Amino acid sequence: MLHFPPSRYQSADPETAGTSNDDPYRWLEAVDSAESLAWVEDQNRRTLARFADAEFASLETGLREILDADDRIPFVVKRGEHYYNFWQDAEHPRGMWRRTTWDSYRQARPEWEVLINVDALNAAEGENWVWHGASCLEPAHPGEPWERALISLSRGGADADVTREFDLIGKRWVGGGVDREGEHGFTRPEAKGGMSWIDRDTVFVYTDFGGADSGSENDSLTSSGYPRRVKRWRRGEPLSEAETVFEAAEQDLMAVAFHDSTRGFERDFIHHALAFYEQRLLEITPDGQHVPIEVPLSAQASVHREWLLVHLREDWTLNSGNGGNDAAVTYPSGALLAIDYETFKRGDRDFTTLFVPDAHRSLEGFEWTRHYLVLDVLEDVKHRLQVLTPGQGDDWSPRPLAGLPATGEIGVAAVDDEESDEVFVIITDYLTPTTLARLDLKHRDLAQLDAPPETVKRAPSFFETQGMQVTQRFATSLDGTSIPYFLVLPAGAGDPANGNADRPTAPLPTLLYGYGGFEISLTPHYIAGAGRSWLSRGGAYVVANIRGGGEYGPRWHRAALKGERHKAFEDFAAVAEDLVATGVTTPDKLGIQGGSNGGLLVGNMITRYPDHFAAAVCEVPLLDMQRYHLLLAGASWMAEYGDPDSDDWDNFLKDYSPYHNLCEGVDYPAVLFTTSTRDDRVHPGHARKMMARMEAMGAGNVYYYENTEGGHGGAADNAQRAKLGALAWRFLWNELGDGE
Repeated sequence: MLHFPPSRYQSADPETAGTSNDDPYRWLEAVDSAESLAWVEDQNRRTLARFADAEFASLETGLREILDADDRIPFVVKRGEHYYNFWQDAEHPRGMWRRTTWDSYRQARPEWEVLINVDALNAAEGENWVWHGASCLEPAHPGEPWERALISLSRGGADADVTREFDLIGKRWVGGGVDREGEHGFTRPEAKGGMSWIDRDTVFVYTDFGGADSGSENDSLTSSGYPRRVKRWRRGEPLSEAETVFEAAEQDLMAVAFHDSTRGFERDFIHHALAFYEQRLLEITPDGQHVPIEVPLSAQASVHREWLLVHLREDWTLNSGNGGNDAAVTYPSGALLAIDYETFKRGDRDFTTLFVPDAHRSLEGFEWTRHYLVLDVLEDVKHRLQVLTPGQGDDWSPRPLAGLPATGEIGVAAVDDEESDEVFVIITDYLTPTTLARLDLKHRDLAQLDAPPETVKRAPSFFETQGMQVTQRFATSLDGTSIPYFLVLPAGAGDPANGNADRPTAPLPTLLYGYGGFEISLTPHYIAGAGRSWLSRGGAYVVANIRGGGEYGPRWHRAALKGERHKAFEDFAAVAEDLVATGVTTPDKLGIQGGSNGGLLVGNMITRYPDHFAAAVCEVPLLDMQRYHLLLAGASWMAEYGDPDSDDWDNFLKDYSPYHNLCEGVDYPAVLFTTSTRDDRVHPGHARKMMARMEAMGAGNVYYYENTEGGHGGAADNAQRAKLGALAWRFLWNELGDGE
C-alpha cells in the first residue's frame, strides 16, 4: 500500500501560528462590518475575474437546466385529500408551495393549486424570504378538512426564521394581532426556534423570548444560541403571557415540544437535548407533570401508538423488571428495541430486540405505517429493507422487502401512517435518475414482497451514462481498518478486454468527496451536476465512507470522535492513496471536496497531506478549532469535537485545527473556499480567516467566494446554486484537467 508521511505537516505551535490571543485576522469574524464586507467583495471580484469565462458560463447554464427542469420529480407529502409540494424553477426562483390530488399527481403534468408564491410575497413585502417549511394542523375528526398551517420563512436562508399562520381553505395569511377576518393569528418573530400545533387555538412555541417578555427573559437562549424555554401559547394572548411548560439549563443544547395527534393516542412531549448526543424525551401529563422516558441519554427514544422504540448508541445493561425476574440483560450499541409504552411506564423492561448490528450491517432508519414497521438496514453501505409486524413473534417476524435494486440509494416514507400501509419508495444511484414508486404493504403477502413496487414517476436523465460504471472498493487505513468507497468512472476509462473494466488505462482527473462526522452516512444518489460537469468530460468521481459517519452505525461514528478525529483524516488519505496505487489517478490529478464538517476534513487534508492532492474545494467549513465554540452554533458541537477551553486543546484539538496548522514554505494544493454571509450555523469567519492567512503566506492558487445569501446551504435559489457549482467545477477542471 502506498503511504505519504504526513508528520511534517501535522501541527504548528499555536503560540506562533495565531492563537485566539494573537490572531491578526480576527476582524474578519465581524460578519457585516464594512471592512469585512469590503474584503469579501474584493475576493469575490478576484475569483470571478479568474474563472467567470465562457467555460464557466457553459457550466452554469448546464447546471441551471438541471435545477430548473420542468420534468423533475415533484416530491409530495399527503395531508388529507391533498398532496403538497414545494417547487423552485427559473420562473419562480424562491419557489411556490402548492398542492394537488392523487389522481392529478399521477399524470405527467399535474394540475397544481398554488397556495404561497414566495417570489410574489418578497415583492409585496420588500423581503428576501427563503422557504423553510410548513406544518399542517391535523383535523380533530376524520374526514374534516385540513384548514391551517404554520409556515416558516428565513431571511436569506439563515437558520433563524419567522413563523406565520396560513389558512389552507381561504388561502390567506392569518396575520399577527387581529387580521382582516377578525381573527388573532399566530406569528413568531425572527429567531432560531419554531412552533408546533397542539390544536386549532393552541401551539407550543420555543424561541428567543427576550423581546416578547420586555427584557424579562433575555437569557431565553442556550449558550449554543438555541431556545431553552418552551411555552404553551393560546390564540389571542400576547406571547409574553404564554405559559412556560419547560425550561432547559443555559448550558444545555435546546428544548422543543410537540403534540402527537394520533387518534386514540394523543400525547404531548418535550424533546430536551442536553448535548448533541445526549437527550431526554419527556411526556407532559394532563396535570402538567414531566415524565421522563428512562432510557440512556445517548439513546434515541420515540413513541408511536402503543409502542416505544429505543435506538441505542451505546451498550445498555439493565434488569428486565418482568415478573420479578431481575436477570441482567445487555443490549448492544446500534440495536433497536421495542416495548409496549404503557407497560414500560409501569416498570416493565422486557424489551423485544428488533435489530442487532454486526460488522457489516447497521440501522440507517425506520418508518412506521398503520400496521407495520419498515427498517432501513445498511449492509456495507447498501440498503436492505425489512418489514416487521408489531407484536408478532419474538422479533416481530421481519420479512425482506425484495424486488428492489441491490445497490444504490433506497428511501422509504409512509404515505399516511395513521390511515394506511402505503409507502413511497425512492430509488436511485450515481448513474440512475430517481424513480418514485408506491406500494401497499397491507395487500402483500410474503411471496408478493418479491414484486417490484408500482412506479409513479421517473426523473429525467441529464447526462449520457453509456460506458460509465460504478464499483465499490475498500482501502486500508493506517490502523488496518477497511474503508469502503464508491468509484464512478467515465466512459472509456477501463480496459474490459483485459479484465480491468474498473482500472483506467491512464490516470484520470479525479474528485474525491467526503464528510465523516455526526453519524451521517454518504449513500449513492444521482449525481446530475457531477455527471454533466465532470464525468462527461472524462473525470472520475469518488465518495469515501470514512469513520465519523454513520455507514456502520454508532461504532463507526465513535471511532473518530474528539481525540480520535485523526482517524477520519487517515481514512480519507488511505482512499486517496488507494486511488493512486491502483492507477485511477495521480496526486497532480486528484482533487477533494467537502462542506461544513466535510470542510474541516478538507482543511485537514490541505494541512496534513498537501502532497496527496492538487486541488481542494472547501465549502462552508469549520477551520478555527480554537474559537469554533464561540462562533454562532459552535458550542453545540463540543460533543463531536471537544472543548477548546479545556485540556482538549492541547491534547488533540490543536492538532486538527487547520487554521493553526498552516506552515510557511509548504507547497499547498490550489484551494477554493466558499461560504455564505447569511450562514448563522457555521460562521463565515472560518473560511475568511483561512483564506486571509494562506494569501498572506503566499500560498499558490487560493481563491475565495462568499455568497451573500443561502445560510448554511450556501445558496438560496437555483441561480445561486448553479453559480457556486459552476465555480467549483471550473476551478477543479482548471487545476486537474486540461487547464485553460
